[in-house]
Amino acid sequence: MSFRSRLTGFFVMIVVVPMIAFGVLAFTLIDSSSRAKVDARAAGAAVTADSYYLALSRNSALDAKTIAADPGVSAAIASGSTAALEARLATLERQAGIARVTVKRGARRLADVGDRSAVAPGVATVVGVAGPAPVTISVAEKSAAEYAGALSGQGVAIVVRKDGYTIGSSLPGADRATLPASRGSVTIDGVSYEVVTRAMSGFGTASIYVTVLSDAAMTSASGLLSHLSAIIFIAAFLVLAFSFSVLASRALQGQIARFLQAARRLAGGDFSSPVPTDGHDEFAALGTEFNNMSEQLERRLAELREERARLRESIRRIGQTFAANLDRPALLELALGTAIDAVSADAGRLSSRSAPDHPLAETDRQGSLTGLESDIYDAEREVLRTGELGESSAEHGHVLSVALRPTSAAERVHGVITVARRERPFSDDDRELLRSLARQAALALENVELHHQVQRQAVTDELTGLVNHGRFQELLSMEIEQVRRYRQPVGLIMLDIDNFKSVNDTYGHPQGDIVLKHVARVVRESSRDADTPARYGGEEMALILPHTDLKGAHAIAERVRTAIERLRIPRLDHEGVLQVTASVGVGASSAGDKEELIAATDAALYVAKRSGKNRTVQAGAQTTNVVGAE
Repeated sequence: MSFRSRLTGFFVMIVVVPMIAFGVLAFTLIDSSSRAKVDARAAGAAVTADSYYLALSRNSALDAKTIAADPGVSAAIASGSTAALEARLATLERQAGIARVTVKRGARRLADVGDRSAVAPGVATVVGVAGPAPVTISVAEKSAAEYAGALSGQGVAIVVRKDGYTIGSSLPGADRATLPASRGSVTIDGVSYEVVTRAMSGFGTASIYVTVLSDAAMTSASGLLSHLSAIIFIAAFLVLAFSFSVLASRALQGQIARFLQAARRLAGGDFSSPVPTDGHDEFAALGTEFNNMSEQLERRLAELREERARLRESIRRIGQTFAANLDRPALLELALGTAIDAVSADAGRLSSRSAPDHPLAETDRQGSLTGLESDIYDAEREVLRTGELGESSAEHGHVLSVALRPTSAAERVHGVITVARRERPFSDDDRELLRSLARQAALALENVELHHQVQRQAVTDELTGLVNHGRFQELLSMEIEQVRRYRQPVGLIMLDIDNFKSVNDTYGHPQGDIVLKHVARVVRESSRDADTPARYGGEEMALILPHTDLKGAHAIAERVRTAIERLRIPRLDHEGVLQVTASVGVGASSAGDKEELIAATDAALYVAKRSGKNRTVQAGAQTTNVVGAE
C-alpha cells in the first residue's frame, strides 16, 4: 500500500467516521426542535384566535348598544311590524358595516338580518319598549370567513365550524377533512398540519369551534436551514482537516515538492535556481538531468531573444526607410514585401486608395494567392469592420490582414495589407509584428501626403486654386530657358477683370471672392493640359502657353475672354446674377527674355483696358519678337 493510500485511510478513520456520527445526532436534534416549533406556533395562533374573538365580541356589544338606542328600531319594535324592523336593521347593518343583527323578545325572534355564519356576537337590551319580556339585540361584526381570513397568515390557516359543519375557512379542502376535537395532526391535500381547536360562544345556544392549523412544512424550512448549517459546519471541518493532512503530506514529500517548484520556475522562464542534488540516490540523478535540461532551454531562449531583437531592429530601420520615402507607390511596395518577409508568409497583396474618397483597389501583389480568394475576402472584410486585424483559416492556408489606419479616427483607412501562408497558422508574435509594420507604413503614407500637401500649398493660391505669383515666375523662367535652348516660342496671356472694384464696393468682398473663383475656373477649363493658369495678383490672372506663338496665344485668349463674358455668377443676396468681362493682353516670345515678354503682354493688357475693356489686344510691334497687334 502506498503512502498516499495509508494517509487517506488514516484520515477516514479519525475524521470522516466521527463527523458522520456527529451529523446523525445533530439532524435528530434539529428535527425534534422543528416539531416543537410547529406545536408552539399552533398554540400561539390559538391564543391569538381567542383574543381576537373576545375583542370582536366586545366591539359587537358596543354596536348592539348603538342599535338598541336607535329610535327607528324602537319604533319598529313598538309597532310590531317585522318588515319595518328588518328594513331599519338592514339600513343600520350597511351603515355600520356589520355582518349580522338579531332582535328577540324573550326567546321569540322578532328579526334576523345579515350573514348566518357571523361569529363573536355582542348583546344589548332595548330600553323603553313595553312588553311581556325584555327585547335584546345581538350583533356580530364579522362573518366566519372574514374572521378566518383575518387570522390566517404565512403557515397558519383557520377553520370555523358550527354544529359539525364548516361555516368559514381560509384553507381550501378543510371542510372535507376530519379535524381533531382538541389537539392533533391532520393531512389535507398532501400537506401536514398541527391542529389546535377551541370552543367559542355563538348566537343563542349554538357553539362555535375555531380550529388553528399550523403548516409543518413552514417550520421544515427553518429545519432545512439548520440542516444546511450543520452540513456547512461538517464540510468546513472536513476541509480544514483535509488541509492539515495535505500539509503533512507535503512535508513528508519535500523532495518531490522541490522538483515541482523547479518545474514551475522553468515554466515561468526562471532558470536561475537549479534543483538541489544532495546525495547519490535516484533523486540526485533526476535533479542532475533536470538541471542539464534547464541549461539547454536557457541557451535556446537566449538565442531566440537575440534573433527577436535583430528582427525588431530590422523593422525599426524599415520604419525609418518608410519615413524617409516620399514615393508613394514605392513605399507601398516596400511595405508589402517587408510584411511578407517579417512573418515568413508565402504571398501577399496590398489594397489602397488613390484618393481619400476613392474605394480600395488592389495596387500590388507578391506571390500566388490561388485558392485563398474567399479567405482573403473574409479577412479583409473583418479588418475593414474592426479597423484592426482580420484573420481566416481554412484547409488551403491561413490569411492575416491588417489595416493601414490613419492617425485621425474620423478618416477612412489608407489601405489593407494581407499576407498568407500555407503550412502553419499565424502566432501572436506574427500579429504584433504586422501591427507594428502597419503603423509605420500608415505614418509614412501620411508623411508623403503631408509633404505633397505642403508643396501644393506653397505654390497654389488658396482662393482660386491656381498657381501663385511666385510659382508663376518660376514656371515662366523654366519655359524661357526652353525657348533659349530649343528656339520654341512661348505664349503669355494676362487678363484683368473689368470693374472688379465696383463689384467689391457694391456687393461686398465675399461676392468679389466668388467672382474670382468662377473666373479662375473658366481660365482653367479653357486652357490646355500643358498650359499653366496663375493668379498674377488681385483680380489679374495669367496663362503660360508652352510652344505657342502669338497667333495661337491670341486664339486661346479669345476663348477665355468669351467664356468669361458668358458667365452668370449667382449673387449672395439671391437677387439675380452678375455678369463680368475681362480685358486680355497677349504676347509671345522666341528670344528668351522673360522680363520683356511680361512687360509687352502687360502693356497689351492696359491697351485693352483703355480701349473700352472686354477685348483682347496683342502685344505691339515694338515688343521684341512679338508678332501682330490688334
